[in-house]
Amino acid sequence: MKKFAGFLILLIVGALLSCPKPTSSPSKAWVVSTFAGSGTRGSENGVGVSAQFSSPTDVALDSSGNLYVTDYGNHRIRKITPKGVVSTFAGGGETPQFSNPYGVAVDSLDNVYVADKGNHRIRKITSGGSVSTLAGGGTEDPRLHFRDGDGTFARFNIPYGVAVDASGKVYVADSSNHRIRKITSGGSVSTLAGSGTIDDRGTKGGAFKDGPGATARFNLPIDVALDSSGNVYVADLQTHRIRKITSEGGRVRVDTLAGSTRGYRDGPGGEALFNYPVGVAVDAAGNVYVADNNHRIRMITPEGVVSTIAGGGNERKGSFRDGVGASGFQLESRRGRPRAGTHTEQRFPSR
Repeated sequence: MKKFAGFLILLIVGALLSCPKPTSSPSKAWVVSTFAGSGTRGSENGVGVSAQFSSPTDVALDSSGNLYVTDYGNHRIRKITPKGVVSTFAGGGETPQFSNPYGVAVDSLDNVYVADKGNHRIRKITSGGSVSTLAGGGTEDPRLHFRDGDGTFARFNIPYGVAVDASGKVYVADSSNHRIRKITSGGSVSTLAGSGTIDDRGTKGGAFKDGPGATARFNLPIDVALDSSGNVYVADLQTHRIRKITSEGGRVRVDTLAGSTRGYRDGPGGEALFNYPVGVAVDAAGNVYVADNNHRIRMITPEGVVSTIAGGGNERKGSFRDGVGASGFQLESRRGRPRAGTHTEQRFPSR
């Protein structure tokens, strides 16, 4: 999955990062093309490149091949048919409203789940378009930014990414709480991993720590994805790492799959470098795909080897080009990175 700047929905987003076909070959020629979006900010519906978006942030596919898009700047959820017809699925000035929706996921019944970032809620949209709040009370009270519990009693603090498993459990990258949360189909919220602190003094927003779920540390986790075995992958923004959460016999553990310090380098997991990774997805073969703020799409094999499959790393603002592999998919840095302990936004820093 899935996080990209600009106003174009690229075919590589849907094909690679939402429901990619199994592959284990980093040398595969990945072709990038534009599926929808004119490149001009706006909210017009239409077909293919005649439609407009405003900072689309995430995509997910349903069982019929429809693509759902969180249209962040327009506060809408958009729907794109397999033929490229773009319409507004929910939001956009009519009740119920969204506030900067960021993450989106679809379950086996084609229910759509949305991380309603600005409202601090996880929303559910049925295939018929009925919107409800699955979990989160949405309070701005700083004393109630984190709380496990049922439905609207629970609290999130700027939720960004969502994923859903085969049984209907929803996983949330609760970014400013520095935790990964889990929601049952009935709306009961618990913490899967993350202590919510970043060092032994309890300070938020610094380093990281692998280990048992309850004591592991994240720093602004921004996206989550699931593999076929139920393992959870996390784009841990501020640590420049991709983390993996496993659960065996009721014991939850967090490990670093790839990445260390900020930078750009392909290679084995511990040697590879990322720059504020903002999106993550997994295919059926266990390959992990990463939207890297190095303006590239990276792939991590099940053996932990990182390669670049698309994007040339061009930083020029607004740069864009379709093409093959590194010759295509130039992208602008995604705005809206959360700042620890606040509800404000800032741009990704330049390298």
